[in-house]
Amino acid sequence: MNKNIAFLTLAFSFFCLGVRAQSRSTLNFNSGWKFKKTNENVVAKTEWENISIPHTWNAEDMQLSKDFYEGEGQYKKDFDLSDEYKDKRIFLRFEGVGQVAQVYVNDKLVGTHKGSYSAFCFEITYAVKSGSKNTVLVKVNNKARKDVIPVNHFLFGIYGGIYRPVSLIVTNKLNISTTDYASPGIYLSQKNVSPKSAEVNLAVKIENKLSSPQEITIKTTVYDKEGKSVLTKNTNERVTMQGRQRFEQNFSMENPHLWQGLDDPYLYKVVTQVLQNDQVIDEVVQPLGLRKFEFAGKKGFFVNDKAYPMYGVTRHQDRWKYGNALSNSQHKEDLDMIREMGATTIRFGHYQQAEYIYSQCDSLGFVIWAEIPFVNTYTSEEGDNAKQQLTELIRQNYNHPAIYVWGLHNEVYGKTPADYPATLTRDLNEIAKIEDPGRYTVSVSGYGEMERPTNLNADIQGMNRYYGWYEGKIGGLDKWVENLEQKYPDNKVVLSEYGADGNVFQQKEQALLGDTYNYSLPVYPENYETKTHEVQWPIIAKHPYIVASYLWNMFDFATPMWERGGMPARNMKGLVTFDRKLKKDAFYWYKANWSKEPVLYITERRTTERTQQITQVTVYSNTGQPELYLNGKKITTAPQVVDVPVHYVFDHIELKKGKNVIKSRTTKDGKSYTDEVIWNYKGR
Repeated sequence: MNKNIAFLTLAFSFFCLGVRAQSRSTLNFNSGWKFKKTNENVVAKTEWENISIPHTWNAEDMQLSKDFYEGEGQYKKDFDLSDEYKDKRIFLRFEGVGQVAQVYVNDKLVGTHKGSYSAFCFEITYAVKSGSKNTVLVKVNNKARKDVIPVNHFLFGIYGGIYRPVSLIVTNKLNISTTDYASPGIYLSQKNVSPKSAEVNLAVKIENKLSSPQEITIKTTVYDKEGKSVLTKNTNERVTMQGRQRFEQNFSMENPHLWQGLDDPYLYKVVTQVLQNDQVIDEVVQPLGLRKFEFAGKKGFFVNDKAYPMYGVTRHQDRWKYGNALSNSQHKEDLDMIREMGATTIRFGHYQQAEYIYSQCDSLGFVIWAEIPFVNTYTSEEGDNAKQQLTELIRQNYNHPAIYVWGLHNEVYGKTPADYPATLTRDLNEIAKIEDPGRYTVSVSGYGEMERPTNLNADIQGMNRYYGWYEGKIGGLDKWVENLEQKYPDNKVVLSEYGADGNVFQQKEQALLGDTYNYSLPVYPENYETKTHEVQWPIIAKHPYIVASYLWNMFDFATPMWERGGMPARNMKGLVTFDRKLKKDAFYWYKANWSKEPVLYITERRTTERTQQITQVTVYSNTGQPELYLNGKKITTAPQVVDVPVHYVFDHIELKKGKNVIKSRTTKDGKSYTDEVIWNYKGR
């Protein structure tokens, strides 16, 4: 017996002792795996390698070029089960496999799942053998398919592998469901939320695999943040052996502590137990954040009747040399940077992201948008899978208070309202409303006209607008918003994407750049991205019609089919580089505008080689009007304030030949802040 199997056997021995005393147990199933690629052209030279989960076989190749491995890989794991499991139900739960998975246990196919981004859970009770070795084999394929969304690798790559955690779940034969689209089996909804009271409905789905109907007690206990029980509800029920059964409890929370976004993300803990003869036979724990969301058009967005600024970013989950096989600490690092910048809302595009991410948003207080990967184009064969993935997204994440909207599609077009994308979007909207009538829905167009056939099939219309990059001039955003305000004053509209690419290795003085750009050029200067955001954020800020906006993107990410801007396989619209090591100038632009943290920042710090002797110096400051020093001498001319009160521009700064030290300083509340850059002017 090898070390991995011996360790797992020992773990199961302790684990089984716990099963007797506990209602259910969940075992980390991420170690001791073997992997190999199995496409015909590589199978002869590929051997099993030892790996642990999370894992992707595209950690680097998909991030470098179109020449990446697309096809099948296999994962295998051996494990022992003791005889304690004879009277238990056993499940394997996968949080994310890219993108089609076939799961075998002891050579029996226990299930197939299509979709890279949602969890799935298969019962393996009938396939395992107690008291002996068992083998699980997972065949994984990330080849783009016409019947699985996304149907191509164009907007982002479909990384192959078991790239999120795997769990083995053991329950009694009467249990809260684990296989209702891999949901927790508990659904918490709320209405009439106010500081005085909140009405809560709890639905629980239960399965009985015993040989007769069972009398049970469903006990729900609500705990406050300090762990004190504040409410208990008991109901007696009879569970037959036929089918999954749904039971409900209703209760009112008096004088509740509300979940108030970033200001006060207060969470209760809801523990739902199934009891027989006063013994707990199953238990599930879920968060409860009591809140009311309202998208009120020009009046803004409200959380519990309080205005909530929707300063938004979007996030792709992958990162350099890791693909999408990320640790919780890496997810947390992303959220910490988003929070540092001052964002209040996040669009997780264009697919369901890690369960840890949504839980952290609950705890941190971000208001978030969750969506499915119905993006870019369509084949007319993906409808069933889109409906499946939307159902999975909603049921798996139903209890997260941070989520305010379900996303149905992004930039998928038809020519008439009867075309496939429009009709499928209407079907998706209906599914979302049946599954979760308490949340908004949104679909997204890449065009600016409201009349497009795929538009207006959800509660909110998102529009992606890249003025100055893919069309028109940077400032064209202003006229577009004004036209919508006049024509459709009552529509709910969000600016779902905007921005421009910026390659930090390519620099050109901003003063030399115009207000439009040819994105087919091989150079994407960071300075143009900065200019785009400097112009467009003030436009957004002055138009309350745009209730929420989401800059694209928080982080650079892989686009394996692209070769643009001197960087193959990369979308560089992020405000932070792909490896998360460098924050671009635009990051500090938003931090100065959005964050309460003090910011003093001189831009174009990587544009060190200067061609213009007479130039501008731009400073972002939310700590008051900055002073500027050039080579130790104070600039006496006051800066110009541009559009927003954090944007300061010093004109007609004359550089000397050679090295120039530019320093800025402010003082606020008795504390001094400084920043410094060095520019080199070679002269003419």
